[in-house]
Amino acid sequence: MNYRETIEYLFSRMPSFENDGKSGYKPGLGTAMGLDEMTGKPHERYATIHVAGTNGKGSVCHLLAATLQQSGLKVGLYTSPHLEDFSERIRVNGVPVSQDYVCDWVERRRRDFEKLSPSFFEVTSALAFEFFADMAVDVAVIEVGLGGRLDSTNIITPQLSVITNISFDHTDLLGDTLAKIASEKAGIIKKGVPVVIGEGGDEDVRNVFREKAASVDAPIVWAEEVNVPALEVELKGDYQKKNARTAYVAIEALRRLGYGISESDVQQAFAHFATMTGLRGRWQVIHTEPMVICDTGHNPGGFQYTSNQLRQLDCRKLHVVFGMVADKDVNTVLEMLPHDAFYYFCAPNSHRAMSVSELMSRGRGRGLNGDAFESVEKALNAALSNASSEDAVFIGGSTYVVGEALTAFKKITYKR
Repeated sequence: MNYRETIEYLFSRMPSFENDGKSGYKPGLGTAMGLDEMTGKPHERYATIHVAGTNGKGSVCHLLAATLQQSGLKVGLYTSPHLEDFSERIRVNGVPVSQDYVCDWVERRRRDFEKLSPSFFEVTSALAFEFFADMAVDVAVIEVGLGGRLDSTNIITPQLSVITNISFDHTDLLGDTLAKIASEKAGIIKKGVPVVIGEGGDEDVRNVFREKAASVDAPIVWAEEVNVPALEVELKGDYQKKNARTAYVAIEALRRLGYGISESDVQQAFAHFATMTGLRGRWQVIHTEPMVICDTGHNPGGFQYTSNQLRQLDCRKLHVVFGMVADKDVNTVLEMLPHDAFYYFCAPNSHRAMSVSELMSRGRGRGLNGDAFESVEKALNAALSNASSEDAVFIGGSTYVVGEALTAFKKITYKR
């Protein structure tokens, strides 16, 4: 199979939460452990850092990976989902896994892993772990896919665990209270392994983390209680200030573990981390005049920052290309959005997407003025056609919307 056929095989033959929602989520570590045995437990051949949380875990992973790379280490980075191409999920020193490696690995391993009936994410994790071993990385930064306790990445024993924050998301799978969600995320806390908590949240959530850490003798650090220096961060989303603080406190924990990371390393990495690691879609400016910004925030915890930043944009008129998946807290997010913008409602190409007619109906019911478009590309084209050089265009609501918009934007010959 060529690369396109291999990726289609992975998505079509195996259940995927990204495509299928709840029916594609396969909790439990049995299959992941079986794949791990099959591949020779490759993650035991390098150090790992494990990052969970509701929001910000991707950015924190990229900040940590860039800093470790800047300090001279060979660094693996495993995150999800991707925006445009599968290879974005698996990187070494910022370089995505090659198409040839993906094709060869699937061809070599598939007869074995098909016996286990794995999910898409379980296979992807196994591929990443073995790739990092084959590339002889010094350390790999591993982002949890969903939750923590039963996530297929939780077969690793990291040197450091990081939990960014807890807010409501995936409540049908992780629980309907913040304490229940925290309990699932706390599942990555391992015996004797230090854990950094980015935002502790309310007392119920803090108690979950305290009790779990105490039960396994894991030293716990609350990033909110640590004074950190002012650091320039390459991406300018307001939420990156908290992500930077969490990452900096995690770096201090790594220093206590013997990592030789200088302040200069941190400053250089934070100022260029997205460029170094290939991070996109986090308050990313992709055009000026008009300003075109995209952001992958997709739940109330993320939009509490994004909505405020949208209101503060210095522009004549704001155009918003917007779509969401149906299993998110759509109503709450819509209520947080500015009323003085024009909305280009759309649906990403995903089975989980909320229909554009339903989204527009809910948006209009909350005072949002706009029209419906049958695709992200058409919504983006309309927004760009209507926007003057003094306007701003925001693209968001879903990772899938941002990914499709980034692809569509490449096709546009933009002239003013």
